[in-house]
Amino acid sequence: MYRNETIYFPGTEARNVLVPVTSGCPHNVCTFCTMYKETKYSPVDLSDIEYELKNVDPQSDKVFLVGADPLCVGYDRISSILNLIRKHLPHCARITAYCSVRTLAKYTLEQLKDLCNRGVTALYIGFESGDDEVLKKAKKGHTVAMAIEQAEKLSQAGILFSTVIMYGLAGKGKGVENAIKTAEMVSKFNTYKVVTMNLTVFEGSEIADMIRAGEFVEADGAEKRLELKTFLEHLDMKQSTMFDTRHATNPIKLLGTLPRDKETLLAKLK
Repeated sequence: MYRNETIYFPGTEARNVLVPVTSGCPHNVCTFCTMYKETKYSPVDLSDIEYELKNVDPQSDKVFLVGADPLCVGYDRISSILNLIRKHLPHCARITAYCSVRTLAKYTLEQLKDLCNRGVTALYIGFESGDDEVLKKAKKGHTVAMAIEQAEKLSQAGILFSTVIMYGLAGKGKGVENAIKTAEMVSKFNTYKVVTMNLTVFEGSEIADMIRAGEFVEADGAEKRLELKTFLEHLDMKQSTMFDTRHATNPIKLLGTLPRDKETLLAKLK
């Protein structure tokens, strides 16, 4: 069960109380991912969640909901979990989690507003690409239109979100086109941070099998660098937005604020 699993969380949430919500991944078919391949999906029992909450500092004010996509358990169950957090951590003012576009589509605007009012202030979302063909081949389970719609819904609800994109996912010879389409998508919504990840092929992933079968050809480092540069060039953010390439998969580590630092960041990519 969840106590024996590897826990994944953004580095920025490292000091939060980690509250287990799900075990495994409800989707678990993305071609590039191996994190939950050997783990059967299941929600963590509410009694176990309450046990965890009883054994942390009651003065804690930040919580990260642990799981590949914890909001997938649905509005009613998430509401029960938020009630438990409020009961045991009365000073908690910030609740964050990973989330998918697929799951957001199942929530109404009013439900998301309610979650925001009860402390869910930020989500980390894997948009990955702004090209429908790339998303389909990666088996993400959402379209570009869905991504834009859900991003706009989050903004209306008042929930901040980090936009995660993955360069290299389109494969050899398609990086520039993917970068332009992804930048066009991201530029259509307001996100507080854009986080880039470099496609890293792990043994055991479906994309590794696709490479062996000649069904996918990985872009080399030079093309991936050009894709990242093209993506940044075409981003047209209307409000102050962090741009962060410090994820472990990135060979180039950049951090800045768009649009203010755009030219400085681009100069480092030349």
